[in-house]
Amino acid sequence: MQLIRHYFPGLSDFQVDQLAQLKSLYTEWNQKINVVSRKDIESLYLHHVLHSLAIAKVIKFADGTYVLDVGTGGGFPGIPLAILFPETQFTLIDSIGKKIKVVTEVSSALGLQNVEGRHVRVQDVKERFDFVVSRAVTALPDFMAMVKGRIRKEQINHLQNGVLYLKGGEVENELNTINYHNHVYYLSNFFKEPFFETKLLIHLF
Repeated sequence: MQLIRHYFPGLSDFQVDQLAQLKSLYTEWNQKINVVSRKDIESLYLHHVLHSLAIAKVIKFADGTYVLDVGTGGGFPGIPLAILFPETQFTLIDSIGKKIKVVTEVSSALGLQNVEGRHVRVQDVKERFDFVVSRAVTALPDFMAMVKGRIRKEQINHLQNGVLYLKGGEVENELNTINYHNHVYYLSNFFKEPFFETKLLIHLF
């Protein structure tokens, strides 16, 4: 939690309390349903929470924004972002039902009114959203094909509606194969920990 408070000093006491509860909630649920690797649970705030919140270094979602988190797993990046942006509506989807059970239970325990968990594939989601977020669920060309048609045209944020994709390593070859405008953010510019040296956030629009 010290890491989170260091990089996000403007959090309210209520948000700090919600974020602080994540460790015990995920430790408890991970013993029943493995949504975070065993070794990663000890580094939950660095590897999962802070990584998810990198999106908040690029955009402050306007009130009334709708965000779709594809392949959310146990709720990343959606749940940390939902804590940060209580007036933004987050729909977290995953094709594995037991992972959505964790999303639902963790959201309920935190009192998050702006999170909906759905056991569904993105191809079966009919609504449109301002942004689609995800953490490296597949290669970028495949992901963009999956989410095609899910982005609303109406703008309410300063950042162009589109996809915010957290990924590691080289992306140039993948970006060259897709016909989208893009901007690549290096997370090492936001966070100084070695974990982020090879981590990227890609905005596609």
